[in-house]
Amino acid sequence: MPAYTVREWDKLSYGDGEGQIPAHHADRLAALAARSVFAGRGGDGVLEHGRHALRARGVVGILAAGDASLEILPKIDVAPGETPNHQNAVIRKRLVHMLAVALDLKIDLGVITDLAWQRETLLEILIRIFCDKLTTALRKGMPRRYLEREEDLPTLRGQLDITRQFTRHAVNSSRLACRFDLLSEDIALNRLMKAAVVRLLRVSRRSTNQQRLRELAFIYADIADVPPSALRCDEVVIDRTNRSWQELFAMARLFLQNRYQTTTGGAGQGTAMLFEMNALFEEYVGRLVVRALAGTGLAVSLQGGRLFCLSAQDSGGALFQTRPDILIRQRGRVVHVIDTKWKRISARIDDPKQGVTQADVYQMMAYAQLYGAPRLTLLYPHHLGLGAEDAVHACHRITGHATILETASIDVGSSADILTRFRSLLIGEASEGLMHV
Repeated sequence: MPAYTVREWDKLSYGDGEGQIPAHHADRLAALAARSVFAGRGGDGVLEHGRHALRARGVVGILAAGDASLEILPKIDVAPGETPNHQNAVIRKRLVHMLAVALDLKIDLGVITDLAWQRETLLEILIRIFCDKLTTALRKGMPRRYLEREEDLPTLRGQLDITRQFTRHAVNSSRLACRFDLLSEDIALNRLMKAAVVRLLRVSRRSTNQQRLRELAFIYADIADVPPSALRCDEVVIDRTNRSWQELFAMARLFLQNRYQTTTGGAGQGTAMLFEMNALFEEYVGRLVVRALAGTGLAVSLQGGRLFCLSAQDSGGALFQTRPDILIRQRGRVVHVIDTKWKRISARIDDPKQGVTQADVYQMMAYAQLYGAPRLTLLYPHHLGLGAEDAVHACHRITGHATILETASIDVGSSADILTRFRSLLIGEASEGLMHV
């Protein structure tokens, strides 16, 4: 299968040469992208289907249609001078790191060789990680639970269901209406795992992944086949007896129905696994802020607050609810509001406003009014044009208020000391005074 790669907001021109995509492949992939929930009303929220090129937008992941696939990678700065394959490998690793943080997964990125990061697509790498984790977990045994069963048997097992006995078998005393608990492997968690294995077996193109998935499918042969649309994730029980399956549960949902991703099926239609970078960046930052501020006395709320901008005088209702990405509280009071934005801002020397939109500023001013926080932060991904290190780039005082609005960036291209860097950004010397206002 021909595999093509493009980075977020870049173009992939039509043609048969190196770094190009044949027009017939582009047409199929663009048609698949247009059916995604991220496509928007115009159908180009994932890919712009231009006259001369495909242009990726703010959604990353994998599209596969017909005999071709397209990998869309996020626009993350990497070391200049490296080959495109090496740069793409670094970006894949950073994206998997972001997914691991957002989904609370423990993934050892070092077990995958540099060559594999370069040769395999994001989807194949995620499948490989899933197979590794699932194989390791199954060596310790498949999860089982007691399920309540009702059967009509010749001898009593468990308890007699008197009501059913005297309504169904009133004239047939040879059958007993039994109710009993059966220790079974055919439970919601295993059905979810089997559905993920079956689905991945259809979309994987790497022979090694296909072989491992076939072996896993054989292990799950006695588990009921349930289509993804009929799976009941709410019936999955994760407790102390199967806590080690929490990560696999999250990964299976990622492949089947995770909120970041959409899947389109059907004969000849193709498949897609897509992630909206705005949502992924927000979740990634939120999880890291929670970890960075643990033990500091500061409480973190993600998508909290939910205060309304307006109160209707005639009906007494409320209008225009707010949902700040991150609220940081100290002794119950909101002291810091953070809103994440997955877009590249300019250095102040190039643009005093740094490309911050008026709508973003108005939004933060509304947060200042409603939540009374002395510090507001618009947080962006860092890039080399902003300097060597992530930092607070500008601080502004809102007119007529003591509230500070700042723009800052965090380097998602480097996982080294990420919690230390977040902690410094949030409660460094420059902000300690605000935290105690």
